[in-house]
Amino acid sequence: MWLTDKASEAGLTQLAEWGAKRIVLAEDAAFAPYRGEVWTPVLAELVQKESPQAVFGAVTTRQREVMARLAARLGAGISADSVALAVEDGKLVATRPVYAGKLLSKVTWAKSPWLATLRPNVFRPADPQAGATPTVDKAVATPPGAAMSLVERREESATGLPELAEAEIVVSGGRGLKGPENFVILESLAKVIGAAVGASRAAVDAGWRPHRFQIGQTGRTISPKLYLGFGISGAIQHLAGMRTSKVICAINKDPEAPIFKIADYGIVGDLFEVAPLLEKEFKKLLEK
Repeated sequence: MWLTDKASEAGLTQLAEWGAKRIVLAEDAAFAPYRGEVWTPVLAELVQKESPQAVFGAVTTRQREVMARLAARLGAGISADSVALAVEDGKLVATRPVYAGKLLSKVTWAKSPWLATLRPNVFRPADPQAGATPTVDKAVATPPGAAMSLVERREESATGLPELAEAEIVVSGGRGLKGPENFVILESLAKVIGAAVGASRAAVDAGWRPHRFQIGQTGRTISPKLYLGFGISGAIQHLAGMRTSKVICAINKDPEAPIFKIADYGIVGDLFEVAPLLEKEFKKLLEK
């Protein structure tokens, strides 16, 4: 299902190449800017009409909200932040973190539709199908009037680095960086290895980085192939946002820092010495 204020041939082609054989398109100017109270009734109507067995969304700020609203509207169950899916005895079983990521819980649904949000970088995308063409069914949608109106829109400046939730490598900094000016050390390293830069809640609360870079239970959830944490102690709420990273490397002066308990690799040392050394070594490896 694609809800948009203005569809494009390029967008439809992209969806087809990603594997969509049929696209239900709802096009209306009211869908932009996004507002949950406008999208949800239309989505609910389409789901009731199409009767899908499952509805999936990505773990993004927008889809977390609209999928929760949709579940409430339909009286359906939702598995939020799912990290695995399997079919057992004809039923979908989802695996999701609980207790701030300390445990993994398996859940299933009492009835369809099965609703779930899927954590990025956990599910391998299908190979692109070049030249694929979808069947497009245009839905007759009448969005309700918005309960809120847009007063101001601010575009945040681009960093030139990969987007945090989608990055395969993430470099993250915490209180150990001692100030916002020192994030340039991590940005320099990130540019060498093509990484995104994140931050702990402590760094964000101190005003060193905008909230959109926060990793953790009250921030972004990530699952990169490699996570490098500099000066981060490893509070439970932070671990909840990055625990499913494939490889975790922690750099901290405190050998008793909790993050070392979940790290695959640990460096006990001063990040201001370690980060430049790592950057130098990565440059050598990438030049070969």
